[in-house]
Amino acid sequence: MKVVYIDGNSLTIKDIIKVAREDYEVKLTDESIKEVEKSRELVDDMVENGEVIYGITTGFGLFSDVLISKEETKELQKNLILSDCCGVGEPYGEDVVRAAMLLRINALAKGYSGIRLSTLNTLIEMLNKGVHPIIPEKGSVGASGDLCPLAHMVLVMIGDGEAIYKGERLNGSEAMKKAGIDIVELVSKEGLALINGTQVLTAVGALAAYDGKMLTKVSDIAAAMTMEALNGIVDAYDEKVHKVRPHKGQILCAENMLKILENSKSTTRQGEKKIQDAYTLRCVPQVHGASRDAIDYIIDKINIEINSATDNPLIFAESRQVISGGNFHGQPMALVFDFLGIAIAELGNISERRIERLINPSLSGLPAFLVKKGGLNCGFMVPQYTAAALVSENKVLAHPASIDSIPTSANQEDHVSMGSISARKARDILENVRNVLAIELMTSAQGIDFGEKDKLAMATRAVHDRIRKDVDTLYEDRKMYLDMKKCYELVKSNELIKIVEDKIGKLN
Repeated sequence: MKVVYIDGNSLTIKDIIKVAREDYEVKLTDESIKEVEKSRELVDDMVENGEVIYGITTGFGLFSDVLISKEETKELQKNLILSDCCGVGEPYGEDVVRAAMLLRINALAKGYSGIRLSTLNTLIEMLNKGVHPIIPEKGSVGASGDLCPLAHMVLVMIGDGEAIYKGERLNGSEAMKKAGIDIVELVSKEGLALINGTQVLTAVGALAAYDGKMLTKVSDIAAAMTMEALNGIVDAYDEKVHKVRPHKGQILCAENMLKILENSKSTTRQGEKKIQDAYTLRCVPQVHGASRDAIDYIIDKINIEINSATDNPLIFAESRQVISGGNFHGQPMALVFDFLGIAIAELGNISERRIERLINPSLSGLPAFLVKKGGLNCGFMVPQYTAAALVSENKVLAHPASIDSIPTSANQEDHVSMGSISARKARDILENVRNVLAIELMTSAQGIDFGEKDKLAMATRAVHDRIRKDVDTLYEDRKMYLDMKKCYELVKSNELIKIVEDKIGKLN
């Protein structure tokens, strides 16, 4: 059995991928169990003693001054879940739902939330047995955390809502019954503990950041393919150039480009055919490297967030304090996910310009639109239209969501992050860039076919051969969207990275 152990403090993005996409199970460590139980004991004591605590013996938001009796605390928690289930739009994919469940489990395992261990174990059991709540994508403003989407998650825990179980969409109670999981009756603090946090927006953004990191490698591969097709000049990637401007991502990208193009006889040296290349070839390390550095920065911030307590109020068992704060506010993630969208969008921008360079005979020295009998055939004319449309859409999507705020809860919650929108935009930009890179790979493979394939570097030859396994050389016009989809799947699966690494060793 493949397991990720949860202690609230050491989760990584790779762990998220294992659970979200590779069906690893999760287990609490003994230490985290002790911390959860200690915080719950304090909540029980305070409720028993009739102490006034936000969200436990009071209402929520503007109703924080309304006192709730001990007898009404269960109803208060249930009503919180029911009232917050206001999501709209398409449901999140199962990998996002699994990631969000994992992140909430990890936050609760820190022991600052006051949840019962039995309730936390129910959420763990749902994740391990594959009960995936239907969570609509839209409805969170990113403060107080992801109340709305997380409420849809909890709805299934209490035998309501809907879930996917073994590929079937069922009502929540039926899904839980088929999986053999008992539903929960929430008690004091538990509803708030389960929904007051940034775990859904962080799940979306964390998956996009991981995929974006992989996309930087695919971008280097695509650029190397275009270099081969256009007889690009490799001198611009010389390490001496990059050591005098030592941005880490720039140096690593230049190293990748030289490794991928090693022993190529299609690329050229400075002065052999021309003095220098256009920026889209010459400045690959500077552009790809900047996006790489941005994504690394974003991942550092994600690593902090996924091991943080984002509840309100927080339960400090050692000092016997319950403190209302603002850790649920999504601004730290909203800003970086806006940045993530911009960083990934730039990989698409430069790729689309390389596509244009490949198909334009005045720039490439190759047949117009990479097809014989031009005029009768349009060749690769319109795939570039599609790439242009996608990068143009990305320019709209890259507008930051985090600079917007609409007050909620009658101005009690008077600044919100819109972090869930930032995360979803980054994910959507990523999808567009995957398609743009797929078009570049397909186009560069066609350009290479006008030269001598035996002059290719070992790595690019392997990539070309893999593309040609699914997509034939274009001799006359055909339905290009089918070819584009096949190349998209190669990009999304990261198969091309593995193919290159099998030939030249690990890419940066």
